[in-house]
Amino acid sequence: MKNTKLNFYNYLLLLMFTVVVFSCKSNKEIVNKTANTEEWISLFNGKDLTGWDMKFTGEELNKNYKNTVVAEDNMIRIKYDEYKEFNDNFGHIYYNKPFSYYKLSFDYRFTGEQLKGGATSNHRNSGIMLHSQSAASNEFNQKFPVSVELQLLGGLEDKKARPTANVCTPGTVVVMGNKVNYKHCIPSSSKTYYGDQWVHAEAIVLGGESMVFIVENDTVLKFEKPQIGSLEKNKYYRGENWKNWGINKKAWSAKTGDVLKEGYIALQAESHPVDFKNLKVLDLCGCKDPKAKNFKSYYVKDKPKSCIY
Repeated sequence: MKNTKLNFYNYLLLLMFTVVVFSCKSNKEIVNKTANTEEWISLFNGKDLTGWDMKFTGEELNKNYKNTVVAEDNMIRIKYDEYKEFNDNFGHIYYNKPFSYYKLSFDYRFTGEQLKGGATSNHRNSGIMLHSQSAASNEFNQKFPVSVELQLLGGLEDKKARPTANVCTPGTVVVMGNKVNYKHCIPSSSKTYYGDQWVHAEAIVLGGESMVFIVENDTVLKFEKPQIGSLEKNKYYRGENWKNWGINKKAWSAKTGDVLKEGYIALQAESHPVDFKNLKVLDLCGCKDPKAKNFKSYYVKDKPKSCIY
């Protein structure tokens, strides 16, 4: 009889232990069954420029100067069919929502010949501006937004190495090797891409922490702490070319050294025709609580207020 009671008590203890274990497991269970499914945001609807703003040097906000930017054949195309000559008509088209922590994916290709009047350095040259100021905040005669440029280059007839996915810094600087790198354009380790071929590129942007550029699945450049540049020269640095670029010194001087934590994504138009397609963003900022319905395992930056239970 004693053994029977002992076995019964052991059974109860085992049962209680099992209930507790499963109860704890249940509390930690991921509610969102699609937590690992990536939810990419398409930046282009394939039909028109809805969701984009634009600003050309010397033109009013959202004036598409000489129909430079065209939505055509499921692409955003930078074309110069209505131009006779490029006269510093720099343009940028901005997606109208800022991002902070995200992954950008896109394909690009250069086409045709550079427009007469464009700088030699802008032959097969374009870019995507990251953490950019908004289109509306540009000065009337501003050539480039204060931003971090993922510079896109194509190979030239001389067959010299010309890497793509470099970083250029209009109004900004970046940190590499624990030091501020004052060079305006820093080359990547990518190979050179010739002709009118499509090239796939990505950027992993982690707020004000770091950026990584990837070309055809190859990581080609990394840097940290993108920040507003200085108006003053030093032994390493000639100072930002604020005047030539039309950037308002007064508006930005007090922000020198401020780390850029978010901003807009903008496509560049600077005299050579270029096409963009498959433009999409994976937002890496969101609810990181596994018990929330909208939890995603790939989120990097937590946004508790966004959690849905």
